[in-house]
Amino acid sequence: MAFEVLPDAFHAQEPNVKPQTSNLKPIQDMSTSRRDFLKWTAAGGGGLLLGFTWTGTRALDHIEADGASAVAPVEFNSYLSIAPDGTVSILSPNPEVGQGIKTAFPIIVAEELDVDWTKVKVLQAPLDSKRFERQVAGGSGSIPHSWTRLRKAGATARQMLMEAAAKRWSVPVGELTTDKGTVIHAAGKRKATYGELANEAAQIPVPTDVKLKDKKDFKLIGSSVRNVDNKAITTGKPLFGLDTQREGMLIAMVQHPPTFGNKLKSVDAIAAKAMPGIVDVVTFKDNIAIVGKSTWQVKKARAAVKAEYEKADELESSSDHDRLFREMLASGNATVRRKDGDVEAAFKNAAKVVKAEYQCPFLPHSPLEPMNFFAHVKFDGDKPVSAELIGPTQTPELARNETAKLLGITPDKVTVDLTRQGGGFGRRLKADYVHDAVEVSRLVKAPVKVIWTREDDMTGGSYRPAVRYRFEAALDAQGTMIGYRLRGASINAGNATREHNFPSGAVPNLLIDSVDHKSPITTGAWRAPITNFLAFAEQSFLDEVAQAAGKDPVQFRLDLLEKAKKAPVGDVKYDIDRMIGVIKLAAEKSNWGKKKDVAQGFSVYFSHLSYVAQVGEVVMQKGKPVLQKIYAAADCGIVVNQSGARQQIMGGIVDGLGHAMYGKMTFQNGTPEQTNYNNYRLIRLNEIPEVDVHFVDNGIDPTGLGEPALPPTGAAAANAFFKATGKRLYNQPFAEQELFKGVS
Repeated sequence: MAFEVLPDAFHAQEPNVKPQTSNLKPIQDMSTSRRDFLKWTAAGGGGLLLGFTWTGTRALDHIEADGASAVAPVEFNSYLSIAPDGTVSILSPNPEVGQGIKTAFPIIVAEELDVDWTKVKVLQAPLDSKRFERQVAGGSGSIPHSWTRLRKAGATARQMLMEAAAKRWSVPVGELTTDKGTVIHAAGKRKATYGELANEAAQIPVPTDVKLKDKKDFKLIGSSVRNVDNKAITTGKPLFGLDTQREGMLIAMVQHPPTFGNKLKSVDAIAAKAMPGIVDVVTFKDNIAIVGKSTWQVKKARAAVKAEYEKADELESSSDHDRLFREMLASGNATVRRKDGDVEAAFKNAAKVVKAEYQCPFLPHSPLEPMNFFAHVKFDGDKPVSAELIGPTQTPELARNETAKLLGITPDKVTVDLTRQGGGFGRRLKADYVHDAVEVSRLVKAPVKVIWTREDDMTGGSYRPAVRYRFEAALDAQGTMIGYRLRGASINAGNATREHNFPSGAVPNLLIDSVDHKSPITTGAWRAPITNFLAFAEQSFLDEVAQAAGKDPVQFRLDLLEKAKKAPVGDVKYDIDRMIGVIKLAAEKSNWGKKKDVAQGFSVYFSHLSYVAQVGEVVMQKGKPVLQKIYAAADCGIVVNQSGARQQIMGGIVDGLGHAMYGKMTFQNGTPEQTNYNNYRLIRLNEIPEVDVHFVDNGIDPTGLGEPALPPTGAAAANAFFKATGKRLYNQPFAEQELFKGVS
């Protein structure tokens, strides 16, 4: 670990808002040299900056408060700075995609530091893989990964401040306490603010071992804290990639092949180049980039470009996919993912067999902010030597490394500043739109911001894979499930199953396998990959099996979990007690099975280390089933920010319900048929049910929350619709199914 002095000059550049975030300018204006940065921050004197290296062993013992000493570069993971006025600035390294990480990370640091939250300023850190770990927004893994690291960062600073106060007052550290950014010596009736102690703390050797707070003493963690970007968002401050501006910056739009698998044959851009504001029209790979001075000028010129494409040998349509699914489900070449017991014997001797198939379509990600990115490739003659990147990416290190590879330079020559993202849902895990910006900047030798239109965004990939599942369950004469078979047939999903998820481990004879078709239609991670649809299929099927067994759906699941607990079959890779806990909490809060004139449907799922159970409630209105409420019980360990966590649960439910009800992407000869919201349906405000959220308070370290609420939603709704109408839903989107067409 190491620390450095932070001057007033650093804070003077930040807006005077508490708590608030700065724009990106101070970070972007810093020198790329770590040594220069240290000299600059030390120049003004005063204040304390702490940087922590959790993977290295190097540390600075101290730095002179006046900045006279030269300081060697140090690898950091996170920054904590304290100004003389007591203001605490915390750099948040991970991409903010709306999941609230830019608020949650600083909360954890501030809790252990024991500082007044109104004195905290949050700064978005740029990419720096030497100082930071896992600068990624994906897999709901940010809080689980950084929980202890962030706590230690705050606790270490607090310990140093207390030692500085103890030295000043010549008293034992054990006699001191802290509260809201102040060190207190009750016996001597003395106190000093963190700002007053910052310079002295800079002289204290960094402790190698610090005591973390007892969780029962948390003041900030577990409370409701407003998102630190709220004011900037609501007042239109520049936060997002689309807001990026640079002197001399050009705007570019890129026309990709309209059909998956097609190749660019010829381009006629004479008319486009002659239009006002157009700087150039360039091609790279099979793409055409129109470059100009404004978005509107570029968009108009793009329409004037004429292009011919060579068609691919095989162009897939959605009707082809139906055939492919049938073939894959009948295939004898499936990959076995898990096998327990004697499955054939179980089905041969079964008193009853239940079978069902479920299908989901391709889905676009449809983030509110379309793909965009800024790139400035810099040259020495005709040779690229460095690149500056700014924009919304869930994987900034991938963006940097892909850029370096593209330009033939080393990654250290590429800087990446992160903007807030107007949604991602897995789409911004990829770097294809970053490639666009880098390629165009290289070709026109100027700073360029590439902007995708909504049509580009929806038709250019990458989609959620399409999948069809076949389930079979064998029941004995007592209604006990003695056999279970699942086959996942997918297009570009690889393994479309999660073979170790429930009910694996609870059924004595089980077979799970998968078959995959490789398609030119590009696919990728979509919020809660695979489980976003698998959970609907599994939990809907378990309801159907419970009905066939003559058992209550909730009790049926609890009985299976008790079997897995007492006599597990093979590996059980989910926490049985945590799953039981959310099931019982959801049943309790929803008053399961005890309401009149309300049809209830149940679902529970484990994903991204967390557990969420849901109860959907449907009422009949004018002869039509209406989903009016969803209860959600979540076990994600300690809730860092109640406000942010509830928003994540509700957002996941709305996302899951909307796409289960309406979302569908189809193709005709390799060309997407849905191009914008006029023909791609999203859920509407008046269609969102009331959501009642509850958390299990078990005191364990936090687990994921950005994705786990989405998977169980489809089944909670579908099972409630069945209870109300007697009609099962097997395919998404629900709105196209007979249940909603035939009910009057």
